[in-house]
Amino acid sequence: METFELQGKIREAGGSRKARNIRRRETIPAIIYGHGMKPLSLEVSERELNRALRTSAGENVMISLKVEGVELKESTCLIKAIQHNPITDKIDHVDFMVISMTEKIKVKVPVVVAHADEAPGVKEGGVLDVVLYEVEVECLPTQIPEKIEIDASAMKINDTVHIKELALAEGVQCLLDAEDVVITIHPPREEEVAPAEEAAAQPEVIEKGKKEKEGEEGAAPKAAAPAKEAK
Repeated sequence: METFELQGKIREAGGSRKARNIRRRETIPAIIYGHGMKPLSLEVSERELNRALRTSAGENVMISLKVEGVELKESTCLIKAIQHNPITDKIDHVDFMVISMTEKIKVKVPVVVAHADEAPGVKEGGVLDVVLYEVEVECLPTQIPEKIEIDASAMKINDTVHIKELALAEGVQCLLDAEDVVITIHPPREEEVAPAEEAAAQPEVIEKGKKEKEGEEGAAPKAAAPAKEAK
């Protein structure tokens, strides 16, 4: 996997006001830590960081971070976390984690479904359900896959792809359960509609029974005939 070179410089740790001032300069507040080093507060170019994220590796891009005025023992790092502005969706803050090229690391890799439109199950009206959009793997930094691709072109209704069926490169180990479902094709959904005649008949019977009951319970007793006068 290729490494993207990014420049950064030390910034003063501070509150939200200082962070806003940094962003006005089209730079992004950041922090770098890991491998026993003391965490450093940085600022990096917003434009260059976005360029790094637009590479095929996405957020798993390996970055060679050069900090102005500081010589880092290890300069290769990964993006550990990104905070986005909830309104503008622009990056508000980024965490860089220093890594060793000889030690395995855990990363999440996106799942990509290919040829879904060609799947017989989809053509028959089935619903393709992507259960896991990413999977966690462990490997050396140089072995991080850009994506995990699943070919769905032969999938039929009720077919399922599990973790154990993923094609992973040598040295890449998935950390999820082997039986976990990644994608599946469900049968077409059928709407249950009650027969119209049955639905119409039911209230009629209830109403009739109710009226008969009310007639029996609510009827007033007949008045007794007047007695004849004795002559």
